[in-house]
Amino acid sequence: MACVSHLIKHSKKLRNASSFMRHEHADLVRWLSYDSHLSGGKMNDAWTVMEKRRYSSTAANSTVMSFGASKKDVSRKIMKVGNPIAGPLSMKDFACSPVHWKRGFSSDSGLPPHQEIGMPSLSPTMTEGNIARWLKKEGDKISPGEVLCEVETDKATVEMECMEDGYLAKILKGDGSKEIQVGEVIAITVEDEGDIAKFKDYSPSASGSGDTSAKEASAPTPPAPPKEEVEKPAGLPEPKISKPNAAPDGDRSFASPLARKLAEDHNVPLSSIKGTGPDGHIVKADIEDYLASRGKEAPATKSVTKDTSAPALDYVDIPHSQIRKVTASRLLFSKQTIPHYYLTVDTCVDKLMGLRSQLNSLQESSGGKRISVNDLVIKAAALALRKVPQCNSSWTDNYIRQFNNVNINVAVQTDNGLYVPVIRDADKKGLSKIADEVKNLAQRAKENSLKPEDYEGGTFTVSNLGGPFGIKQFCAIINPPQSGILAVGSAEKRVIPGSGPDDFQFASFMTITLSCDHRVIDGAVGAEWLKAFKGYIENPESMLL
Repeated sequence: MACVSHLIKHSKKLRNASSFMRHEHADLVRWLSYDSHLSGGKMNDAWTVMEKRRYSSTAANSTVMSFGASKKDVSRKIMKVGNPIAGPLSMKDFACSPVHWKRGFSSDSGLPPHQEIGMPSLSPTMTEGNIARWLKKEGDKISPGEVLCEVETDKATVEMECMEDGYLAKILKGDGSKEIQVGEVIAITVEDEGDIAKFKDYSPSASGSGDTSAKEASAPTPPAPPKEEVEKPAGLPEPKISKPNAAPDGDRSFASPLARKLAEDHNVPLSSIKGTGPDGHIVKADIEDYLASRGKEAPATKSVTKDTSAPALDYVDIPHSQIRKVTASRLLFSKQTIPHYYLTVDTCVDKLMGLRSQLNSLQESSGGKRISVNDLVIKAAALALRKVPQCNSSWTDNYIRQFNNVNINVAVQTDNGLYVPVIRDADKKGLSKIADEVKNLAQRAKENSLKPEDYEGGTFTVSNLGGPFGIKQFCAIINPPQSGILAVGSAEKRVIPGSGPDDFQFASFMTITLSCDHRVIDGAVGAEWLKAFKGYIENPESMLL
């Protein structure tokens, strides 16, 4: 009843609620949802603060919303105006959508209703993307399901489809645009063809779109926060007392690490410098100003180094591709956080080569693709994982997850970087099927046309540098979150003892190295897996059983 009486008492404010909600919809959602917990005094304070904000704000960039609007319209307009802080209309609910679509409304700049299309999140690790090319031009009509553009993600190039009917009014990020953050506006669409021309000079920062950064940078908003900050210290002086003094105490000098290093290099006492940084901290600029004022040590040092320096090197800077950035970050994370250890074994591949020759003869007669040594290695690794499932696992903070599916990633080197497409359920597939999938995925990787489902979900990785490059032996880096990777070297002829003391014979051996995560795979378990793998390689007929 107390809340009802307050609402009746402030009925004049409710009659002005349409303009009130343009600026303070978030406060309205918060206070009305918690009105049962507000006393009469707090309710009056809430109305007072909101009234002060309403009269201190200028005209907003959104359409006036009446209480008679439908629920759908309310949700759209609130999403456009800002980020509600309570209830199901929170923008957090929209952040997980793969494509960011924001509904725009008429504003003081005269823009008609429109939609802002944001950079989509097309993979779990994607934080930014590039626009490879637009398949639609400005002014084209678009329909649901049609491809708008091709987006280069951190792992592949993916097509982005249209979600609604309309017209493509403005392309903000053209072909070849790079390092576009997820959610950043890349295009504008409108419902009416006649509105296209009005977005000729459109830019997100100049419009009244739902971009929070643009709203924070607008002129009318800064006066409001200082008023609240002035009121808060008056009622709560304790936090202000607990703040540290800006000036350093005693002879102790506070400086940034870079400033301290520069001062040590030039024998500059920090106590003689007055800091201009936050809370009186000494920054690099303070040291440079001090050296410039002396005018002796710094120029002399520079002239000496300039005279004794070597000739400049001739070089070319190659920009990082998205796949190169992701590969670098993931492998660095792997080496820094996963305790690697390595197990190496030599396997005789004479029988394997003989079986491969027989199978390829059958493949050629039936018109199938030839089977490579790598295809046989993939099959043997998959069967060994099924036999020793502890190696088909990954580490988490609370448990070790052991997978029932045996999905083998195969490392493929391309001009764009390293890709690892996946062969799913490799233990259940025949050699011919594995050969077809490997060749198909490798070709698509070189064409940069892999989809997320082509490389996600692997449980173990095989990397082969022996066959194509002749590398005898190497240690591969584990592909997280997996716990093992197999490095395959080249096969070479060796002399081995025969049956008699003076008898010898030749045999082909291939060096195999297993990299293991010691948190998941103990040394004995890794050795057991290599024993099973070696058994399949040296007796390849057992893979056909």
